[in-house]
Amino acid sequence: MRSRLLIIIGFAGAAAFAILSFTNAPKASAISPLDNAPAALASNNYPVPAPRFYGTAQDWLNTNGKALSMTQLTHEHKVVLVDFWEYTCVNCLRTLPYLQEWNKRYAKDGLVIVGIHTPEFKFAHKRANVLAALPRLGITWPVLVDSNYLNWQAWQGAEGVWPRDYLIDANGQVVEDHEGEGGYGRTESTIQELLKQAHPGLTFPPIMAPVHSADKAGSVCYPMTAETYCGGRGFQEGVISGVTNWAPGTHIQVPAPTGSLQDGIVYPVGNWVEQAESLQEGTRVPGQPNVIFLRYHALTANAVIKPELGQPLRVDIMQDGKPIPPGDKGTDIRYTPAGQSYILVDSPRMYTLTHLRTYGSHVLALIPQAPGFGLYSFTFTSCQE
Repeated sequence: MRSRLLIIIGFAGAAAFAILSFTNAPKASAISPLDNAPAALASNNYPVPAPRFYGTAQDWLNTNGKALSMTQLTHEHKVVLVDFWEYTCVNCLRTLPYLQEWNKRYAKDGLVIVGIHTPEFKFAHKRANVLAALPRLGITWPVLVDSNYLNWQAWQGAEGVWPRDYLIDANGQVVEDHEGEGGYGRTESTIQELLKQAHPGLTFPPIMAPVHSADKAGSVCYPMTAETYCGGRGFQEGVISGVTNWAPGTHIQVPAPTGSLQDGIVYPVGNWVEQAESLQEGTRVPGQPNVIFLRYHALTANAVIKPELGQPLRVDIMQDGKPIPPGDKGTDIRYTPAGQSYILVDSPRMYTLTHLRTYGSHVLALIPQAPGFGLYSFTFTSCQE
């Protein structure tokens, strides 16, 4: 699975200023390893002083209205796991079961998880959208809304990845970080070692077993379609069919494709509106539905979708011209009494469309049934669960 680079936000414009202008963020300087640091942590130029947290009390969630500070956490001799994440990021969502279990196991012993939510899409800048995602995703630890990218710049620089986890010892030193998914056993072992350093005599349970089959040694993972963007970045990358120019706000009418569909290419059919980050449904003509087609190869297909008018809307989902079989449906698929598969788009987020029993290549069709459909990206996973 691949992590996602923040540099992609530059095309949208909303974040470009943040990525390029925050040059005064503190830069950690290398120091000698601590005498009691585990040998495995003395790599990657660590340990180094942890950057501060940027944000007011209003930017913090799950903290009873208080702002956290790294200085205070160090004063309290806490071990801190800083998790950079984004609530539409499939890779981030797959790490959540581990974070939830670590929080359950080790918070009483002095571990504090701090999620730093740095947005990819414009709608994810909104505090209210992040706040609404927390209970749905089961996130109970403190979350810092990083919509101006100050924390990302201080910790990761202009380019970085979702997810990325940093471990800070009880002396306020970053001792390790991990990019993307995986490495959960090592991360938990490090958490235990840092807690023992801070609080000798603690005992811990065995390292937790892998949550996903994909995290087990020898897991079967197949090739998959790359993450596919449906706005200006998708046009720049050549994955939007039938469009010769891209100017946000432009209304386009695209005919149905002829011949076979190419894998990883978004095929809009009908009336659509180009936007910086998305394709939005345009004029609705009775009897002429607007459709998005995509051929993909993977086990699971997801789509980031927003109800642009703020009202829930139904989107019919077809695979290979038929409703998705119940055995292959994603977690967000519903069915009408007549057996039509669909999703109810009620908030801007990632929707899981398929979770196939058997790996293969298929054609998805997304057919909005009411105005306000905005499609931002497709993502995929391809490891056998």
